[in-house]
Amino acid sequence: MASLETPICDFGWKAVDFDLPGVDGRRYNLSSARGENGLLIMFICNHCPYVKAVRDRIIRDVKELAEYGIGTIAIMSNDPADYPEDSFENMTRVAQEHAYPFPYVLDETQATAKAYGAVCTPDFFGFNNKLELQYRGRLDASRKEAAPADARRDLFEAMVQVAKTGCGPEEQIPSIGCSIKWRAD
Repeated sequence: MASLETPICDFGWKAVDFDLPGVDGRRYNLSSARGENGLLIMFICNHCPYVKAVRDRIIRDVKELAEYGIGTIAIMSNDPADYPEDSFENMTRVAQEHAYPFPYVLDETQATAKAYGAVCTPDFFGFNNKLELQYRGRLDASRKEAAPADARRDLFEAMVQVAKTGCGPEEQIPSIGCSIKWRAD
């Protein structure tokens, strides 16, 4: 399991549209996922210890960000052939068990992860209301275990700033996580 850091934010990069199936039986794209003031796209999965460590914090932050007009979608791009815990059936189970307040969608072809340049789980992309990238950083100081409860909420604070001003913070700390599990071609 290779741990990787995300690249620095490419401010202004435009979100790439997608059309992916959700665990709720619906299909999602940029238009259906975005909020009035922006969009948070998260590349996550079920098996990654980095994601498991922050799952409750992600849910908390997404709920609060909705109050600021930020829409959220979670994309699972791993190849479940080698990681059965990331199967669509298990995605559905995990989303239900944790009452995900956001669409959880499958990127079966991995085309969306490639279009975004996603490198790890979790990998966060925060866009303003023009769907221009303004944040590509960490959730907080958590790693394979959750940071202290009073840790600075980097992602939350950045996305509130994006909702209010359309711009993300200049200083961003990369996210770290397990590598995306790419299909062998």
